Amino acid sequence: MMGISYNLVRLTESYAHCLRSEGKSPKTIEWYNANLKRFAKFLSDNQLPESVTEIGKEEARRFISYLQTEVRRWENHSGIHDDKRLSAYSVQGYARTIKAFWSWLMDEGYIQRNLMKGLKLPKTPRKVIGTFSQEQIERILRSIDKKNSHGFRNYVMILLLLDTGIRLSELINLRMDDIDFMQSCILVKGKGNKERVVPFGIQVRRSLRRYIMHFRPDPDSPITAEVFLAEDGLPLKSRAIQSMLVRLSKKAKISGIKCTAHRFRHTFAKQYLLAGGDIFSLKEILGHSSLEVVKIYINLSSSDIIQQHHKFSPVDNAILSKSKHVL
Repeated sequence: MMGISYNLVRLTESYAHCLRSEGKSPKTIEWYNANLKRFAKFLSDNQLPESVTEIGKEEARRFISYLQTEVRRWENHSGIHDDKRLSAYSVQGYARTIKAFWSWLMDEGYIQRNLMKGLKLPKTPRKVIGTFSQEQIERILRSIDKKNSHGFRNYVMILLLLDTGIRLSELINLRMDDIDFMQSCILVKGKGNKERVVPFGIQVRRSLRRYIMHFRPDPDSPITAEVFLAEDGLPLKSRAIQSMLVRLSKKAKISGIKCTAHRFRHTFAKQYLLAGGDIFSLKEILGHSSLEVVKIYINLSSSDIIQQHHKFSPVDNAILSKSKHVL
């Protein structure tokens, strides 16, 4: 492999080209690139090896320790004064990037031995994701005036978010020919333009059909095929939906939790599991590439666990349900 540079920074550029050709999003590529460049700068500043054939677990561990003990959040933002250290999730993200990059180096033949194999990821605290309660959802839905076109549109969008877990970008890019009312599902174009089929329920089908037939504005152009439109017939922008959710949150007097499209995604995932859905089908519905990301939804709050036990108590439901030993 004469003539090939094994310099980390130069190979980072090749890695970015590869990710781009695989259809990774610009934000994902930028994230990988920034993480690797920071690693390279750390190596250079500390007179450590800069060739990928010489960089190994020892250098990676020193970098991880540096991130954990010396780096502050928002250090590159002059207008933000925050002395808190990087979160454990951010540090783990750097470690994941390094491991992924070295696996790519091995696959591409740049290295003969993966010196990062066996590098353990730094632990992160057990995370319970905040979601809407049933009462909060009902208050949000009650705060919507469904008698006018934009009110009914907002109502249907929230129902769709709650029943499918799709992302905000997937919601605004949903097109008319992506809906299959016969099968009660939508074709969603997710990250990296990956397509997946996402089902929806009877109530959403009924409301979505009604919106399209009676409330959807005439498109501003024959080529406008997005499902959810502004009153002028133009496709909705993500900022408009985010602002709408903030207004609804205030009107519904929701406190202690931000009202965002992603919060509805989290709420869908938790409710899906609580209702008896399995993690494997949830992974496909949400469009995640691995189960690792989906596993965060298994971390339920104490009240969720109590509620589930009341519902599925072995003694109540099986052992003594038909027994003569019931008091």
